[in-house]
Amino acid sequence: TLSDARTPAKKRAHEARARRPSKRGGGASFISYPPLFSSVPPVWRKGQVDQRNESSVSPGLRDAPCHRVNDLKRGGKSLSLAAASHPVQPVTFLDKPKMEKHNAHGQGNELRYGLSSMQGWRVEMEDAHTAAIGLPNGLDAWSFFAVYDGHAGSQVAKYCCEHLLDHITSNQDFKGTDGHLSVWSVKNGIRTGFLQIDEHMRVISEKKHGADRSGSTAVGVMLSPNHIYFINCGDSRGLLCRSKKVHFFTQDHKPSNPLEKERIQNAGGSVMIQRVNGSLAVSRALGDFDYKCVHGKGPTEQLVSPEPEVYEIERSEEDDQFIILACDGIWDVMGNEELCDFVGSRLEVTDDLERVCNEIVDTCLYKGSRDNMSVILICFPSAPKVLPEAVKREAELDKYLEGRVEGGSFNQNK
Repeated sequence: TLSDARTPAKKRAHEARARRPSKRGGGASFISYPPLFSSVPPVWRKGQVDQRNESSVSPGLRDAPCHRVNDLKRGGKSLSLAAASHPVQPVTFLDKPKMEKHNAHGQGNELRYGLSSMQGWRVEMEDAHTAAIGLPNGLDAWSFFAVYDGHAGSQVAKYCCEHLLDHITSNQDFKGTDGHLSVWSVKNGIRTGFLQIDEHMRVISEKKHGADRSGSTAVGVMLSPNHIYFINCGDSRGLLCRSKKVHFFTQDHKPSNPLEKERIQNAGGSVMIQRVNGSLAVSRALGDFDYKCVHGKGPTEQLVSPEPEVYEIERSEEDDQFIILACDGIWDVMGNEELCDFVGSRLEVTDDLERVCNEIVDTCLYKGSRDNMSVILICFPSAPKVLPEAVKREAELDKYLEGRVEGGSFNQNK
């Protein structure tokens, strides 16, 4: 992680930079030096894979039953799953944030990715994520990434992390009637996979564990050689940066959205304080079975629906730069354009995608996020490249900030 080898001065200098607002421009060029600022607080992957920084993860997070990062060396394939455990209800906060990070990265199918997750201020870590380059059932040229933001426990997020992709790629709707994949069959198969796993989890919960009240949002992306399929169920978010601009982003599923509110009311519920029945802040999610028991209503007509929205976009080899998938702990404090600009500028300083993801998480923590935070960054061949001038400006800024810290002129609380 970023802080492993830093002196106290360097660590505080890093915190100083994380608090500064970001604008496009490459490296530190968007920051004027003095005066110093005073505000802003199992999935198969084919290709080269390097799971790093596991030693930097706190023992409690690393050893949690649903946190798993394994490499299967045979056949050039690797298994990468990650989550965290132990339900907590209602939401409570720690006296100070847990800043240890889980990181992973890999490459293949002309993609590179990095990811970072942090428990932050929450008492438990309930996020999970999936990274898969090279899919089963003959889909070697396909890839899949997803972030799951659990609530009221991590059981659903954990299960989806391990099994959602299998439910999607193995159902007949995904394969198509003649076994030929089409845009329509892929989108329909993704939807079917979500509905199947939701019902499967309900049955498992009732038979083995009693009523499980946890739930999880899901945001993901499935990439074929020609298309990008964005998948969203809940209020996590994904976006595509194309030609240095936000080209597309998913829409959050909030109870106050007109269509969502209409469904909730038709199921006999209400929207109070922008929540389902005054309680749940999302209108679509996996799990949350207390909100899916209205007799006479189908699974997509319940108070909370497990149905994802699926969007397809044709890939552009020249213009597609990167995709960001993140939970609402990131989006609560950073907007779409802001995060797109931030990532673009950091990629001009470093090609270490884990580092960029760590900087996103650190920045959001310093900007006031009090939720678990998870982010996956997926880069295409046309992603911004490291610029020597940007690296030079970055080094100058580091030196300047370290000097201010060591000289005692930097006050964290200002």
